[in-house]
Amino acid sequence: MENKEYFSSINDVSKRLNVPAHTLRYWEKQFPTAIKPTTGAGGRRYYRSETVDKLYVIKDLLYTHGMTIAGVKKMLRDGNLPDSANQISVENIQVSPMPAIAVSETVQPTVSNADIDMVISFLESARSLLQ
Repeated sequence: MENKEYFSSINDVSKRLNVPAHTLRYWEKQFPTAIKPTTGAGGRRYYRSETVDKLYVIKDLLYTHGMTIAGVKKMLRDGNLPDSANQISVENIQVSPMPAIAVSETVQPTVSNADIDMVISFLESARSLLQ
């Protein structure tokens, strides 16, 4: 982190992370145990340097590694959130394996041609109504 001041305003953090302030407020609601800004006069948010470090990690997990908010919440719950974005690697991110799905060689249509013709007719009548 390039700026080690004790408290940073939400606007400063927003600029450093290149994330809109409303996204930071949303993340506060999604990750209340990790992101707890101090509020000053008039309800202004101020972040400690440790919180900004966590925001860097959360941003990296969401935007660079493609994790979902639920996945990051699970990492927080399990205590697996890295201390800095530099510590994130594919090996650190634990992914539950997808269940195996059997694929048959021949796929039987589940829709008859009469059903398809009915849908086409419906769509054509909808198009004429919209014109």
